[in-house]
Parts: sequence; C-alpha cells; structure tokens
Amino acid sequence: MNCRCLKMNQQNTSIFIIDDDPSMRDGLSYLLFAAGYNFEAFASAEAFLARPRFEGVGCIILDVCMPGMTGLALQRELANVHCPMPIIFISAHGDIPMSVEAMKRGAVDFLPKPFEEEQLLGAIEAAIAGHRQARTACDETEALQERIKKLTPREYEVLRYVITGMLNKQIAAELNIAERTVKIHRGRVMEKLGAHSVPDLVRMARKTGVSAD
Repeated sequence: MNCRCLKMNQQNTSIFIIDDDPSMRDGLSYLLFAAGYNFEAFASAEAFLARPRFEGVGCIILDVCMPGMTGLALQRELANVHCPMPIIFISAHGDIPMSVEAMKRGAVDFLPKPFEEEQLLGAIEAAIAGHRQARTACDETEALQERIKKLTPREYEVLRYVITGMLNKQIAAELNIAERTVKIHRGRVMEKLGAHSVPDLVRMARKTGVSAD
C-alpha cells in the first residue's frame, strides 16, 4: 500500500486514548497526529463512556490502572454493551495475570510502558485492519438478512429444504406441490439471494441462522 492510500485509510478511522496521565495522553496524541490518525483523548473510562457511542472503524488505547473505573473494568463494560471496538492495553504496572485476562477477553495487545512507537503503531494497524474486516463481514450478513426477508413464505420454505441437500422431487413430495413448482421457487430463491449454487445457499444460511429445523 502506498503512503497516500495509507494516509486516507488512517483518516477514515478514529483512535480513542484513555489514560489518566496527562503527559502520556499528550505524547500519544502527538504520535497519532504525526501518523495522520483522527483521535480523541480522555482522562478516565467514565469520560469515554459519557461520549456518544462511536459506530465507525477504530480502536481504543487503554491504560490498565486508572482511578475510578480501571481499564479491565471498562473492557468488561464495553463487552456487556456489545461494543466490538478492539482494545490495545498499555500499562506501567501490568503483570502477567492481568495481561492474560485482557487478552482472553479479546484485547489486541498488551504493551508495558515504556514501549516503542513503532510497536504501538503496528498494534494500531493490526487492530484497525481486524475491525474493518469484522465490520465488512457484519455489513454483508445484514445485507443478506435483508434479502432473505424478501423471500415469500413458500420460497423460504423451499430454501430450508434445499440446504438439507434434498432433491426437487423430494421437496415436492414434502410440500405436496408439483416438482416444476419447486424448480420455479428454487430459481427465485437463487436469484433473490444472489446464489450460484447449493453450497452458496448453505453458506448464506449459516451466516444468517437459517436452518431446516
């Protein structure tokens, strides 16, 4: 990726710094500014939670030990409210059990202070890439769910049988309709969902929770 594309990708994301140390916030702010990122800095977890929910692509740089709500407590709170933004922990006082707990709960990295700038920028890049990929997959699933909603009740019924591997004549017998009618419904299902084969339909069904049960 060339520098221009990288800068554009950075400008389309937001990084959230949460650290009670003013000098650390200032240092991280300067680093992110120099790297071309949009960012916001907060002195506490509570201040971050008071912010309107961010729905874009980004990540959180989070201190572990802070007065009031700790970094680990904020991580748990964000999980409870289904906020999928990736977290990079930083800490001058972190120990192995603390880092293990953070990583088990989905943290992207756990960096002891002081850390190298390139180390943090690498972690940010990985976090952003992962979040963007997850958002893309989520958007695709939502779009597919909308297409499934456009199926008629009979088309949906045929879909549920098709993904089990049943032949048209078997489906016709189950639904007590003509085999030709099954073929018509099956064709419309393929067209509406943008599927090219039965394996395509099976993958789409798995993504959206459609089953034969």
